[in-house]
Amino acid sequence: MGVNAGRGILALMGSGETSPTMVTLHRELVAHLGGDADAVILETPYGFQVNRDDISTRAREYFRRSVGFTTVVAPDAHTDAPSGGAAGDGDADKVRDRVRRAEWVFSGPGSPSYALGRWHTLRLGEILRERVGRGYGVTVMASAAACTVGFAALPVYEVYKAGHPPAWLDGLDLLGVLGLPVAVIPHYDNAEGGTHDTRFCYLGEPRLAALEHELPDEGAVLGIDEHTAVIVDLDTSVVRVWGRGVMTIRRRGVSVPVPGGTTLPLEQLRDLVGGRESGAVPVPRRPADSDVGAAPRTTTPATGGAAATLQEAVAAAELRFDAAQEARDAATMAEVVVELESVIAAWSADMEEDQGGEWARTVLHGMIRRLARAAGRGLTEPEHTLGRILTPLLGLRRRLRADGAYDLADEVREAVAAGGVLLRDTPEGSEWRWEEGADDRAAGTTTGCRPEE
Repeated sequence: MGVNAGRGILALMGSGETSPTMVTLHRELVAHLGGDADAVILETPYGFQVNRDDISTRAREYFRRSVGFTTVVAPDAHTDAPSGGAAGDGDADKVRDRVRRAEWVFSGPGSPSYALGRWHTLRLGEILRERVGRGYGVTVMASAAACTVGFAALPVYEVYKAGHPPAWLDGLDLLGVLGLPVAVIPHYDNAEGGTHDTRFCYLGEPRLAALEHELPDEGAVLGIDEHTAVIVDLDTSVVRVWGRGVMTIRRRGVSVPVPGGTTLPLEQLRDLVGGRESGAVPVPRRPADSDVGAAPRTTTPATGGAAATLQEAVAAAELRFDAAQEARDAATMAEVVVELESVIAAWSADMEEDQGGEWARTVLHGMIRRLARAAGRGLTEPEHTLGRILTPLLGLRRRLRADGAYDLADEVREAVAAGGVLLRDTPEGSEWRWEEGADDRAAGTTTGCRPEE
């Protein structure tokens, strides 16, 4: 499928945009662009952060290594920068022009309110709206950036982290071009709060219910679960829900879930948003290869469905490690540790800062310590176990020698030597030591030696 001025894709992601869970979808979306496509990452949502360069670098590396795609970063250029500063009007003009012409544009985590303010100042909102309106290129808006695409936007930082009263901001209204008067809420099924409600992008039910009353009659909430995407083919007017979770259309507290794997006409989505259809969602079908974003869902033992999140991968690793320790299977314990380290490394490129990386490393370190303790017990095992067995055997051998039954005494020495224990007789009595490579001899690969008396 070639991208040109007459065809395009709008992809909205609930979370995980630079995680292993979205690799397959990204590859599908960029496969038809060609290796020399003009691809731009908009850093604006996190442009205020002091580590923005590091975030951008990780994003570029993710697309290069995991997706096989070369990207450039469009900086958060400031039109009000002083003369001679790092960015000025000329830089803003270049960013606008680049975004207008780019075949692929991506924006992700950060602050929706900051992004809206900057994009209004830079007049980038109208350019993004134009891309969608004329069906040009691939436009991917994820997490915080996804918050901005509706006619109303949620200021997550201010409400959840600074305690401001819940209120809507004016959004970019990219979906209004498609006849969808919605407020997009990513992280819709978030469960990080544990004992407190962090669903609906950390709003929780009471605050979302209050905000719903402020939407106009024709408006609705479009929720996108974590590690889930909504892909709109702007040429065929087909909408597909991709990934682990669901897309939810919510009007006045009544929700219609559209599960991952569902494909529906854009007109039907308009009816759901407008309340003209309630729950008549088609049964998910396996998409054809020609469908937009119709990537097969990666299966893992941890989930049986889409690729495992970091939390799921860690939980599965813990269960496997515990079972291996119970079975005294040191090789599998070590294998789990190595595999988990690889999983954590794969997730390290994720642009979002709340994906559990520190927690995962804490679990990994705990496994290493448990493996070390098990190894320590193994190293001291001859003293604790063999000592209890050899003490009475050496006593028996001493009595046999005292009675002149040297042949029987030698048989005792040879029996323990076959198990890897060497005896040495001294005037004070017999001494023993565990010989290196004893496990091989115990398996019958060599025979014990007989010390001279």
